[in-house]
Amino acid sequence: MNALRIVKAATLALTLAACVPVSQKPGTSDRGAEARLVFKISSFSALDGWGGARLRDAHAAFQASCRVITGRTPTDALGGDKAYGTAGDWQPACRAALERPVSSESEARAYFETWFDAVQAFNGAEDRGLFTGYYEPELNGSRKKGGPYRTPLFQRPADLVEVDLGQFRPNLKGERVAGRVVGGRLVPFSPRREIVAGGLGAAGQPLVYVDDAVGAFFLQIQGSGRIKLDNGAYIRAAYDGQNGHAYTAIGRILVERGEIPRETLSMQGIRAWLEGNPDQADALMNENASYVFFKEMPIGDPSKGANGAQGVPLTAEASLAVDLKFHALGVPMWVDASAPSEVAGALDATYRRLFIAQDTGGAIRGPIRGDVYWGAGARAEQIAGRMAHRGRLFVLLPKPLARAID
Repeated sequence: MNALRIVKAATLALTLAACVPVSQKPGTSDRGAEARLVFKISSFSALDGWGGARLRDAHAAFQASCRVITGRTPTDALGGDKAYGTAGDWQPACRAALERPVSSESEARAYFETWFDAVQAFNGAEDRGLFTGYYEPELNGSRKKGGPYRTPLFQRPADLVEVDLGQFRPNLKGERVAGRVVGGRLVPFSPRREIVAGGLGAAGQPLVYVDDAVGAFFLQIQGSGRIKLDNGAYIRAAYDGQNGHAYTAIGRILVERGEIPRETLSMQGIRAWLEGNPDQADALMNENASYVFFKEMPIGDPSKGANGAQGVPLTAEASLAVDLKFHALGVPMWVDASAPSEVAGALDATYRRLFIAQDTGGAIRGPIRGDVYWGAGARAEQIAGRMAHRGRLFVLLPKPLARAID
């Protein structure tokens, strides 16, 4: 799921506003006119749970990010806030990570404590933000339309144009639009309802056909998924663009209509409503004008997810999607929040873990906003579909950068 590619949507994204590249995800936003990232010096001792945390997965994910960072020009800005410095500021720590693999949690902990200092992220004076989850769904599909395989996953149309507005106006950094060029002007692309009704015409090239229209809808929200073909082979449908229309959370619509109580809203509940109301399902899904296009990618290592926005495979519970207006890719981040229990109906559990920022999404907006990649399979779906918790965010900066924080 390439964050800038996926309309990634986590529970709350689906729930209230609505994880895509994954990608770019739609969802609830903590980014407003007043949103402002502020860093304050902290310490590893202030990270509750740090001493006993699992860090090797994050260290391995950081190594993958470092292969990208060490290949960049040292003077390149790493991205996000200026506090993240340049690629050159990170390359010594990256070289150390790549040259000396760790074989235990204590070695991983020693590595991070040697090369980094912890700083806490604030949104102005606010120290808490929203953390959701996303996962990689699995659908059944066929190369040919027929039988139960009726719903197409479209490839990116040749005339789809995506524009990074930050290249034209600094104040629009992190904002993107998409459309098609008609008469020398960029105009909006077709919304979901037109695409579903055949609005792509000859430009519509299905990647595969799947047997679950509701599952295809949620696949677009997640931004990437695994398709089991009717010949037994597996492929990955990876995010390859979006039609430029804003994401509308159908969960919010169901709440406003009184169909689902807000306090019980979840991805699973939304799916159950759609499947239980087939005569209304298409119309409701079309309320969300956003539409995602896919490309075929090999599965590769089945324990890894699709490539995130940084171009490296996502690691379950070690990769985090963040808002690139504020944060840079490849950065270690400590999340102190809660997550749903693996047992539906059980109390939420404290969730403290080290992640690497490797993805982004349209719904991931704000200085303290994260989307946890939970992996693939039933467990990942069960947890990601219910995760929408507020918590704190700490960033690990190379010591020279951390010491430059005012």
